[in-house]
Amino acid sequence: MEILFDRFNLPEDIFKIVFPTERQQVVAKLLIKRIKDNSGTIGKTEMSMFATELHEGTLVDNRPDMDPFRRSEKPKISYNKRQFYDRILTPLKSMGMIDYDLYKKQYMLSDKFNKSMIKIGLLWLREIR
Repeated sequence: MEILFDRFNLPEDIFKIVFPTERQQVVAKLLIKRIKDNSGTIGKTEMSMFATELHEGTLVDNRPDMDPFRRSEKPKISYNKRQFYDRILTPLKSMGMIDYDLYKKQYMLSDKFNKSMIKIGLLWLREIR
């Protein structure tokens, strides 16, 4: 996955930098919110249930940062299950935002993304010297 950004117009939301479409941003935010609400970890079964809720269109967008004037009722989000795994979960795992423990079979929030960004910055400093 590639991250392209303009440092002069950097958005406040990390999801706007990482995901190209608004729909992907919303689904990623809902996933991260679900993991945070579950004390920072979520099991493989719960992840599958989340993907199924998305696929069936029964997942309700109840984010607190949603504009209350934009929509009068909380919309239901629909997203293909396979596309969720390919376009949302896999990039989050590969960038280090979410980690998967193979033994516990749990997904957890990770700070590896931050460490990778620091490493990229150090690589750039080494290049310009």
